Amino acid sequence: MKSISADIAVIGAGSAGLAAYRAARSHGKRVLLIEGGPYGTTCARVGCMPSKLLIAAAEAAHTMQLAPRFGVHPGTVRVDGRAVMARVRAERDRFVGFVLDGVEQIPAEDRLRGHARFINPHTLQIDDHTQVKVERIVIATGSSARIPAPLKELGDRLLINDDVFDWEDLPESLAVVGTGVIGLEIGQALHRLGVRVTLYGRGSQLAGIRDPRVQASAQAAFTTELDIRNDVTLVRAERDATGVALTMADPDGVERTEQFSLVLATAGRTPNLERLDLERTGLERDAQGIPLFDRHTMQCGASGIFIAGDADGERPLLHEAADQGRIAGDNAGRYPDIQPGLRRALLAIAFTDPQIAVVGAGFHSLESSRTASGEVSFADQGRSRVMLQNQGVLRVYGEYGSERFLGAEMCGPRAEHLAHLMAWALQAGMTISQMLEMPFYHPVVEEGLRTALRDLQEKLRHGLPEIEHCTDCTPGV
Repeated sequence: MKSISADIAVIGAGSAGLAAYRAARSHGKRVLLIEGGPYGTTCARVGCMPSKLLIAAAEAAHTMQLAPRFGVHPGTVRVDGRAVMARVRAERDRFVGFVLDGVEQIPAEDRLRGHARFINPHTLQIDDHTQVKVERIVIATGSSARIPAPLKELGDRLLINDDVFDWEDLPESLAVVGTGVIGLEIGQALHRLGVRVTLYGRGSQLAGIRDPRVQASAQAAFTTELDIRNDVTLVRAERDATGVALTMADPDGVERTEQFSLVLATAGRTPNLERLDLERTGLERDAQGIPLFDRHTMQCGASGIFIAGDADGERPLLHEAADQGRIAGDNAGRYPDIQPGLRRALLAIAFTDPQIAVVGAGFHSLESSRTASGEVSFADQGRSRVMLQNQGVLRVYGEYGSERFLGAEMCGPRAEHLAHLMAWALQAGMTISQMLEMPFYHPVVEEGLRTALRDLQEKLRHGLPEIEHCTDCTPGV
């Protein structure tokens, strides 16, 4: 058994772990980076980047199918599934290569391979070959897909999103169990590439939307295109000669069995903590077994243990993982001089069509007696109609008295860009008036944001009824 010592150990070499390693090293400390799986972040290997490659291919196919509505007739659309997936894999490997190049720049003596578990708050066991004694530890072990129990016996006919990006061709049919961001993004992309797709949701919520008016607009937009079964219960899943027989029950208990080539589980993710033996740390943990931590310092209790990224179950997003990793690594390096780090305004985006975005804490956290909302529908919004992307609703929230901007939820065109503008305004502490003082060009989708802000301003000041028609649809407004 080998025994080594260091100032700090970072468990996990994903986005959070790499950020924590760099931040801790900046303090001149000896830092070990421990990884039990392949190098390369979730984003690069199986998340953000490969999913956007698949979505880009689907958008190309959909644009050709939409072209006749503009009077443009491109001819028969043919999707070459093998070519689609070859590009996805090749570009995915390129992005992973960039990450691996970065890892290779880390001194070999700072990298340790194997799965870590706690012996005590200052000692880690790495597989059966090395014991590490350290003063501080950063947990950055990421998360894994949650698999509903009835699906676990499907063997190679059960997929998680990690598996999709290794396909060599597209399947004939796919059942997607879960209507969160991952399920909706991949399900819609595969549908547009010619795969028969059905999405099943335990409730009626799509991609994290909480505002009921935005939710209703999203349901209307997506169910027009996709086969979505809301409020169903997974009863059983069985392998058969050609694929999978999936049985679901509707809210009345009526069961329906359908056949698919494969099943994709997108029913959420679980922090990778089960192999760490956290009970040996003495840390206080929540009902899910996650150590209690300060979200501004990433410190677990008053200990020298920090947690960051998907492992803490807070915000499973790449930019959040990187921020949390920097904060955790910095405080591990400066311990016991713990300092709060920058936590940015919440920004979450689903790259569906229409896109979905949440800025700020979201509708569910608002106190109705202290807040008002403004709204715009994109159905008649000028630029959206020009592009044939006139679906969805934007809702913005503000505080009575201060007229401070609190956040937004939306389903609509160019949400990824509108959401960034609103997140910047939120982090800057802007009021609705200050946001309306910003320039708005014509004709752009951003004029829809201006319409919603005007509606919100009127309600905050006068309690006037909601607008009945989009005012930015006419020239010169």
